[in-house]
Amino acid sequence: MRILITNDDGIHAPGLAVLERVARGLSDDVVVVAPETDQSGVAHSLSLNDPLRLREVSEDRYAVRGTPTDCVIMAVNSILKDRKPDLILSGINRGQNVAEDVTYSGTIAAAMEGTLLGVASLALSQAYGPVSGRQNPHWDCGEHHAADVVRQVLDAGIPRGTLVNVNFPDCAPGEVAGIEVTRQGARDTALMQVHEREDGRGNPYYWIGFARGKFTPVEGSDLEALRNRRISVTPLRLDLTDRDTHERYAKLFG
Repeated sequence: MRILITNDDGIHAPGLAVLERVARGLSDDVVVVAPETDQSGVAHSLSLNDPLRLREVSEDRYAVRGTPTDCVIMAVNSILKDRKPDLILSGINRGQNVAEDVTYSGTIAAAMEGTLLGVASLALSQAYGPVSGRQNPHWDCGEHHAADVVRQVLDAGIPRGTLVNVNFPDCAPGEVAGIEVTRQGARDTALMQVHEREDGRGNPYYWIGFARGKFTPVEGSDLEALRNRRISVTPLRLDLTDRDTHERYAKLFG
């Protein structure tokens, strides 16, 4: 089994190194194609107005000056054109990708692109919280459990047009309370804020950020699973059609 691994945190990200070790535990045929720089939050964007620059870091390890989607396309249609991957693993992302994160995440977008190209794809992310902190996520949690989750998902099969979003809870490996198949949750959008600051010349600039507010996650959601220290496994479909509304509108305009 040939495994392509990528991410959105960049070629030097610690989560990518963790995922590479996980992948090498599943196969000895692993190829890394990741963004040259941090591409967090770029979602499923393509570079259409700038050329892609490819740098061979070492054998079967490449950096692309582009987005995660660019990386997957470069890998499947160029670098691995004559030896297509059997599996794409994207991550392990620094921070959870749950609820509406799914629409912003470059990590998940790479798995989406892999699915579009007909390759079984999973996105993997490691949650962190106020105690562990952004600089010290429990990478050992994802590293300990990822291979088993990937194996079980592959044994069960991934339907065409579906990708799998895996999130590891913010805890040590031995503190994980189980694996739960979940649905995409939703946060309170009031938690998204724009912070205004001032540069050294007195000019304003802005940061988009999330406040840490209290909310109750929906039962069975990815958010609830992580809160309960469970590994969240969420199957996502590329087809975004709202079928109930489609049926209602079809009657309206039919």
